[in-house]
Amino acid sequence: MMKNVLLTALAISVLMLGAQESQAQARYRTALGLGIDLGDGPTLVGPQIKHFFDGTNAGNAQVLFGDNVTVLGVDYSYNQEFSGTNGLTWYVGIGPQLAFVDRDGPWWFYGDGDGDNETFFALRPAAGLEFKIPSAPLAFHFDWKPWWNLSNNSHFEPARFTLGFKFTLK
Repeated sequence: MMKNVLLTALAISVLMLGAQESQAQARYRTALGLGIDLGDGPTLVGPQIKHFFDGTNAGNAQVLFGDNVTVLGVDYSYNQEFSGTNGLTWYVGIGPQLAFVDRDGPWWFYGDGDGDNETFFALRPAAGLEFKIPSAPLAFHFDWKPWWNLSNNSHFEPARFTLGFKFTLK
């Protein structure tokens, strides 16, 4: 548990240190919320933070928990509002992910477990939509976010998606 807390603090620190102080033209500057990663394999849930460096470039960090797995990830995304809409944006991005797996239980690309713990490194591209409610400090997102494992039996899982519910800060 302490390892997870330290990894979360490290990810948030790196994200915040990389932030520029220029005012973003985005609808919000920073948002805190809950991320849900689902699709083929386990459903993962955990806290996330999204921060805009400027009007279109953002970073997102999350720690997700599920049966026998903890995922730590950071993502870069390019965000653009749909013309003529109030609060609806599209985005594309990519980021590294680390999965800490207790293989005593099954995981979607790794059999029925042999009792070993493993760490997996993956890249996760993302393409999605986000809606910021104009009259409230709330935002929601949905994206396609496949899992491309680059270590320990390389594997690509295209059927992964994330949902996010965020409280926006200025």
